[in-house]
Amino acid sequence: MGNHFICMSKRDTREKTGSRSKRVGRSQRKLLAEEEMLHRQALSMAIQQHQLSQRFEGSMSRRIGSTSSRRRTVVDDPLSIAAKQAPDFLESIKFKKFILIHGEGFGAWCWYKTIALLEEAGLLPTAFDLTGSGIDLTDTNKITTLAEYSKPLIDYLENLPDDEKVILVGHSGGGACVSYALEHFPQKISKAIFLCATMVSDGQKPFDVFAEELGSAEHFMQESPFLIHGDGKDKPPTGFMFEKQQMKGLYFNQSPTKDVALAMVSMRPIPLGPIMEKLSLSPEKYGTGRRFFVQTLDDHAFSPDAQEKLVRENPPEGVFKIKGSDHCPFFSKPQSLHKILVEIAQIS
Repeated sequence: MGNHFICMSKRDTREKTGSRSKRVGRSQRKLLAEEEMLHRQALSMAIQQHQLSQRFEGSMSRRIGSTSSRRRTVVDDPLSIAAKQAPDFLESIKFKKFILIHGEGFGAWCWYKTIALLEEAGLLPTAFDLTGSGIDLTDTNKITTLAEYSKPLIDYLENLPDDEKVILVGHSGGGACVSYALEHFPQKISKAIFLCATMVSDGQKPFDVFAEELGSAEHFMQESPFLIHGDGKDKPPTGFMFEKQQMKGLYFNQSPTKDVALAMVSMRPIPLGPIMEKLSLSPEKYGTGRRFFVQTLDDHAFSPDAQEKLVRENPPEGVFKIKGSDHCPFFSKPQSLHKILVEIAQIS
């Protein structure tokens, strides 16, 4: 009898262990399935945004705003409701067109929340891919100058009627494109907003802004493990791209998981030529532009101290700060960013 109970006990133990293993296995499979579904959703969103980003002007951004699943989540936001209920709010804004310029490695897709919020406020946002970014098929290894990289923005400004002005918003490395545009089309830019961006001085390289995080340009070009040698290992590097885990820690330390997944399937290599080029900025053109800077206070890619230093060395007209934001406030703090953009637009 005793042996019988011993046998039963061992069998029960085996059954319980097996049951636990099955539960753990099911749990792991469930997590993997959820992760796979998340990536599929992000990929689908990225493809949708990329397809829509082929359209320029307001029609493109209107379609992104109207089809974005995020739009439903911000409709009930008090800020959005306040914007809709305040006709005087729009009357105080003379220039309603926002041109959103993405940063290095990003594309028009990254602005989908900002586009939805600006549209709900009655403004006219437009986002497009810079050369070699998003769905633009240009080989990033062949982009050697800031002029080439900025061409979609320059083409847009060239075709803008003389009696129109826009508000430019440049994120991260896209700030160099905004500075370049200010130098060449000061009469068509109402305000320039640098969002934790490379607001460089005359004779400075965009890369210099990130020297605190990445080291000197010379050291980076020789030692960085993220370099891409598009013309062969025996030739100078043509671009770079961080590994996914590195990218997550630098750019997205406060961003929602789904937005990070979207970025992971959408980011493109970064051409080196444009960020290593010294900008020529004159007081007569660039110096007459109205510049504003938005600081991100939980930024691991561009530290708050480095942003503060940039602002001191090249003072803008106004400085705004977003608490709890990583390097991508359009993901981590979209409402706070929106409020600041609208506030700057209203400055007479």
